[in-house]
Amino acid sequence: MRIAFFTGAGISAESGIPTFRGKGGLWEKFKVEELATPEGFFRDPERVWRWYDMRRKAISEAQPNKAHRLIALIEREYRDVWVITQNVDMLHQRAGSEKVLELHGNIWRVRCLGCGAVYYEFRTPLPEYPPKCRECGGMLRPDVVWFGEPLPVDVLQKSWEIARSSDIFVVIGTSALVYPAAQLPYVAKEYGAKVVEINPESTPVSSVADVVLRKKASEGMEEFYSMLKAQAF
Repeated sequence: MRIAFFTGAGISAESGIPTFRGKGGLWEKFKVEELATPEGFFRDPERVWRWYDMRRKAISEAQPNKAHRLIALIEREYRDVWVITQNVDMLHQRAGSEKVLELHGNIWRVRCLGCGAVYYEFRTPLPEYPPKCRECGGMLRPDVVWFGEPLPVDVLQKSWEIARSSDIFVVIGTSALVYPAAQLPYVAKEYGAKVVEINPESTPVSSVADVVLRKKASEGMEEFYSMLKAQAF
């Protein structure tokens, strides 16, 4: 049995990491076009990097929550388990998940605009803004997907493959509004997966889900795990 988890900002909210949309979301306080677009970065790379380093510090102080840990437990128990995440915080990996597909990149990776080097940089605060490449001294950018940029082709293709071949496809804490990633639950449904949604609020996925758990991520994952062990699927 193949199980896939498709996660968004809602799963990390319980670890104290703010979501982007909705009440209290980051985009209520900050402008997308200034901090999460290539144009905003090239206008003021120092400002963008200071904002990202602020987020990196907050994420470094956060811990994986029960939802992250239950997903990792299910991976150990059922083996053919994948995580497709829109998050960049690496909390799934810190909880123990190994098969993680990062649709929007990773806030702990950097990419050089000069030589193209990509590597992890876990220091926070960073020594300078913008930081310089350890290989060539060129300017670094966060290795995340900004608005107006395509998702990484290899990750997206693997995500489609997982969606098409899953028996259970669990959607957790995502608004399901950002395409093409938001198409994944519908692809899974079309190819015969049981779709489970865990979200305290209704989303477009709710209308096609076979099971809707109107709960926060940790509570919903506890119920899903109980259902899984009871062979309810």
